[in-house]
Amino acid sequence: QVQLVESGGGSVQAGGSLTLACVVSGVTFSGNCMGWFRQSPRKEREGVALIWTGVRATWTGDSVKARFTISQDSAKNSVYLQMNNLKPEDTGTYYCAAKIGPCSGDIWKTAEYTHWGQGTQVTVSS
Repeated sequence: QVQLVESGGGSVQAGGSLTLACVVSGVTFSGNCMGWFRQSPRKEREGVALIWTGVRATWTGDSVKARFTISQDSAKNSVYLQMNNLKPEDTGTYYCAAKIGPCSGDIWKTAEYTHWGQGTQVTVSS
């Protein structure tokens, strides 16, 4: 059974930083498409950053490019999201997601991802 467990959310002021972590279990870590999506009230869930584990190819959403960085630590079966220069519009629940196999096709489509974490809240105040 695949499980994704997020941690690292919290409350910060604008301009601050947070690092989210997602520990994966129940599946071979390398060779899968994993990443982060976020959702705020009254908005659809949107993709933030993705990584093809093992290959380490990454993709970052336009709204967070140059501020957020996704990375992996295969020894810890973990994927991380380093978030810098946070803005109030970054507020939301951040979800770790995974699909078995490479990142291909419409990688930002939430329906492509078969496994989700429970989410961790990020709140950025102005």
